[in-house]
Amino acid sequence: MDYDRFAETIDALCHGETDTVALMATFACELHHAHPLSDWTGFYRVTAPGTLKIGPYQGSHGCLVIPFSRGVCGAAARTGEVQLVPDVDAFPDHIACSSTTRSELVLPVRNGAGRLLGVLDLDSNTPAAFTDEDAERLAALLARVFRDAG
Repeated sequence: MDYDRFAETIDALCHGETDTVALMATFACELHHAHPLSDWTGFYRVTAPGTLKIGPYQGSHGCLVIPFSRGVCGAAARTGEVQLVPDVDAFPDHIACSSTTRSELVLPVRNGAGRLLGVLDLDSNTPAAFTDEDAERLAALLARVFRDAG
């Protein structure tokens, strides 16, 4: 994936925007079409203590509610750490929103004040589809885009 080009596009589209849902919708759409191995790309939003609910996404249906205590998305929200999972079957307590998902990358999304807004979830039907570079480049871009959100 060409992260430099993706960052330019996101910066141009999101410049000056502070609405969390608008930013999530734009980011998810652009990333889904830019990443060749992401079959589901979207956000789960923090809507209550310990609860994530589906946000803007691209792909087939997703789980509607995910508690912080379950799955890859819950682990990212609970720990505040990126979850790079090359084989979802090897992840304890993985939630199978889709039976075809083989690998996953989930990143916490915080605003500039440090408040957790949600998580960005990328699912792939390809094993080991996501890399450390994906995690690092997306984390940096999320920090910049959502700095003034929420």
